[in-house]
Amino acid sequence: MTHPVRNVVIVGGGTAGWLTAGVIAARHQGRIRAGAFSVTLVESPNVPIIGVGEGTWPTLRTTLEKIGVSETDLFRHCDAAFKQGARFARWTTGAPDDGYYHPLMLPQGFTQVNLAPHWLESGEGRSFCDMVTPQGVLCDDGLAPKTITTPEYQAMANYAYHLDAGKFAPFIQKHCTEKLGVRHVLADVKTVNLSEAGDIVSVATEQAGEIAGDLFVDCTGFRSLLLGQALGVGFKDCGDVLFCDRAMAMQVPYESEDAPMASHTISTAHSAGWTWDIGLPTRRGIGYVYSSRHISDEAAEEELRRYVGPRAKGLSARKIPIRGGHREIFWKSNCVAVGLAAGFLEPLESSAIVLIELSAKLIAEQMPANREVMDIVSRRFNDVNHYRWGRIIDFLKLHYVLTRRPEKFWQDNTDPATIPDRLKDLLHLWQYQPPWFFDEFDRIEEVFPAASYQYVLYGMGFRTEVSADDNGGTRAMASGYMREAADMTRKMRAMLPTNRELVNKIHQYGLQPI
Repeated sequence: MTHPVRNVVIVGGGTAGWLTAGVIAARHQGRIRAGAFSVTLVESPNVPIIGVGEGTWPTLRTTLEKIGVSETDLFRHCDAAFKQGARFARWTTGAPDDGYYHPLMLPQGFTQVNLAPHWLESGEGRSFCDMVTPQGVLCDDGLAPKTITTPEYQAMANYAYHLDAGKFAPFIQKHCTEKLGVRHVLADVKTVNLSEAGDIVSVATEQAGEIAGDLFVDCTGFRSLLLGQALGVGFKDCGDVLFCDRAMAMQVPYESEDAPMASHTISTAHSAGWTWDIGLPTRRGIGYVYSSRHISDEAAEEELRRYVGPRAKGLSARKIPIRGGHREIFWKSNCVAVGLAAGFLEPLESSAIVLIELSAKLIAEQMPANREVMDIVSRRFNDVNHYRWGRIIDFLKLHYVLTRRPEKFWQDNTDPATIPDRLKDLLHLWQYQPPWFFDEFDRIEEVFPAASYQYVLYGMGFRTEVSADDNGGTRAMASGYMREAADMTRKMRAMLPTNRELVNKIHQYGLQPI
């Protein structure tokens, strides 16, 4: 007797719950319409959404397009704007002119030739980013990544979104329930009922009675009501590598309705952490992520207010605890955790939503046909997710280990005892050869490709010894790609509107549906 998986129950809403529901329901739409499969989302009417994360990755464009969301509607309903990467200010020396970009475009000709050694050999005094892609200059100029005639989800320069997380979850909820057949139950979970074998049989709720399922997805946030509490899966803390354990956030109004709106996240280093500064159409979201071991809450709030300036007067700061780390496993028995229930890392590279998307996609595509094969699927899922979380921790730590700032927080981050072994090995390797595909960046859907490591390393002044030969006979090819990047920069600057201009036009006219 096989036990087919026909009923998926997601416990918890927010971005994690509704994106997961949307991805699974869209992938299994035929079965849902035939009455052979169901997706139910159980959400407490009394638990507020955390809703801090306002930065996303370009993957969200693909995810939203696949589940059938209109990009025009996203801009109109979620206070969304374009994001083309992040600028890291004062991370290396702390000087006013210290800064670099991690853009969302790959270096020109990235799959054909590694431009890093050629830039190192003859950089002509220009940054690595500016030599290999137009995107840093586009961000400097506050330009959008496309024009109003570019169809929905298409791009001239690769982009993601800045959006209001508090508006995004209800927006996706409406789409899931009205278009994709997701059943929405507003109820508080009282108990999680287990079988003798240790599977979750059902959740008992206050308002809607018992809700049974074959596969349960835990989207209950930091509480991890199902995987953590009911199934007893432990939490692996990474505070020994990533020190930031608090955030203080503010919503800051613009000086005027037509004030410039940055088309990138601005991450500025301070004495014991860093601030994010995200431009939405109606306001800026600004927050200080810091280590309570290195600064008091009061001093952190002072630094935050100093960064915001006069506009901070009268605004309250919301304090948010950060517990950096992840579950020891992500899928146990018939329960899998997604979002904060799986874990959380400081929002330095907007990895929270991309992890939700990747997990939801994997669950949807590898949906076990029955309980008998579920443990095979869960082992593969756990393997992939351990790898992904580990690589994100490595990449976030990379931003700290190359600093020359004198403060204790920054110096403590350079202590070799706090650097993961894999990252230490790669840093040693990169002294003699630049990052490239074969430096273990070999998994499908690598969260951060070799190019991301190049942007951070060379943005922070890391030097790789390069030989004086022709770097494998690729010098002419590399010169051609660098000229292409310069030509693209000139053309894009001449034709692209500002971020605010394009967002205003989308509100007024809409983008052309594909």
